[in-house]
Amino acid sequence: MDAQNPLLGETTCGTLLQKLQEIWDEVGESDEERDKMLLQIEQECLDVYKRKVEQAEKSRAELLLTLSDAKLELSTLVAALGDKSFLGVDTVKASGTIQEQLNAIAPALEQLWKQKEERVKEFLDVQSQIQKISGEFAGSTGELTGALAVDESDLSLKKLNEYQVKLQELQKEKSDRLHKVLDFVGTVHDLCAVLGVDFFSTITEVHPSLDEATCAQSKSFSNDTLLRLGKTVSALNEEKQQRLHKLQELEAKLIDLWNLMDTPEDERRLFNHVTCNISASVDEMTVPGALALDLIEQAQVEVESLDQLKSSRMKELAFKRQVELEEIFAHAHMEIDPEAAREKIMALIDSGNVEPAELLADMDNQIMKAKQEALSRKEILDRVEKWMSACEEESWIGDYNRDDNRYNASRGAHLNLKRAEKARILVNKIPGMVDTLVAKTRAWEENHGISFKYDGVPLLAMLDEYVVLRQGREEEKRRLRDNKKFSEQQNTEQNANFSSRSAPTRSAGTKKVVGPRANGGANGTPSRRLSLCASQNGSRSAGKDGKRDSTRLAAPVNFVAISKEDAASHISGTDPVPASP
Repeated sequence: MDAQNPLLGETTCGTLLQKLQEIWDEVGESDEERDKMLLQIEQECLDVYKRKVEQAEKSRAELLLTLSDAKLELSTLVAALGDKSFLGVDTVKASGTIQEQLNAIAPALEQLWKQKEERVKEFLDVQSQIQKISGEFAGSTGELTGALAVDESDLSLKKLNEYQVKLQELQKEKSDRLHKVLDFVGTVHDLCAVLGVDFFSTITEVHPSLDEATCAQSKSFSNDTLLRLGKTVSALNEEKQQRLHKLQELEAKLIDLWNLMDTPEDERRLFNHVTCNISASVDEMTVPGALALDLIEQAQVEVESLDQLKSSRMKELAFKRQVELEEIFAHAHMEIDPEAAREKIMALIDSGNVEPAELLADMDNQIMKAKQEALSRKEILDRVEKWMSACEEESWIGDYNRDDNRYNASRGAHLNLKRAEKARILVNKIPGMVDTLVAKTRAWEENHGISFKYDGVPLLAMLDEYVVLRQGREEEKRRLRDNKKFSEQQNTEQNANFSSRSAPTRSAGTKKVVGPRANGGANGTPSRRLSLCASQNGSRSAGKDGKRDSTRLAAPVNFVAISKEDAASHISGTDPVPASP
């Protein structure tokens, strides 16, 4: 009991062997048995020691292997993480026991493992985003398939930064693509609005996510989407250009037909929304519906309608221009054969050998030339009008001077006196008017190389005839004065012969002879009509739209004023008097 209870004393191999000796002595074991037993006990002790040594060696080897693995793992983690702060751990603790070295490495390993786990998470996060964006570029809209493989041999910050830089580049490209997609969508929206095309069906045909109701981040920006968007925009732009070209052609035809048919402005104003784009470029067409198909069809229908009306109104339009041309010639006192011109127009239209637009353009050209010629004649015609007005006043003053009752206090006599004063002043200017008119006419003829005709009569011939007639009338006036003096002389002699009579009787030869006057006029005035003008210009006032009264039907009706004394003279009805031309 003392040997088994260590609390009562120290139990050692010696005490146990002593106890065994006592037992053997008590039993009476032989020495041989005792030696044999002792040898057996010694062998068993050796075996136990040997096993313990082997176990210790094995445990040491395992610890060394663990230490080696720990060091290797430490260096591997440090190399993978790129962290140089743990490189001297193995060298610092190399002098300590194995367990001390393990205890020193363990915290570092734990820290590096945590750092590795965090770094792997970072790599996984960056790589997953890269894979997601790359999938979106490729058009993959589903969940990412397959686990991400992280290269644990290189978990350095440099490698992580490379992935982050790549991710940033992809994110920037994604942002650029989204902006590009939004620009494409906006362009498609504007083009659809201008063309009158349904935007929703057009854009969703490219990709369903491009609807306006979808947020920008959810829109597809894949390579295929961008390609299809570009093709859609190109197709819409081409359609826009084609429609604009077609619409502008219709607008040009519409305007030509309007001008051709003299369409009123009110009717044209109904198509202002069509014709306002006649000169617009493709980029300027931004108004919604400006190139819609119904608008083009509306213009097409109007053009076809006007084309049908054009043939029926061609004669009316051509004759309208012919009337305008005739009015220009009439106002400019130029000759024209209206019947022949109308027959020619009818023949051209009925033959169909000339385009209506060409015919009307030719007539417009004729009208323009006629206006230019009329403008070149205007100055001379104005002077002709003044000359004719002066001739009318000359005629009137002649009649006025022959009126014996002109000084009576009748109604309106004072107005006639004022007119007579003005008329005499105007008549005195006639020779200067004629000279200026002749000079202007000759200059015009030299410039144009043709004769200046007034209603078909050469104006210079009219003026020359007027000058000749005026000279003839001046000679007639002188002859009348001579006759008057001769008559007065005869009356004086007769009065002297019968001066002794208390009541002398008036000689019958001195009485007024009631009869035709010197030049065959009803009141003694010369007929004073230009024979050349009277024969060819009898209808002058009709071309002037009633501007002059019937006294100016012949152009010019020229009378030379006769002085008051000449008008008062009387000649015998038997005296020979030369007739006026």
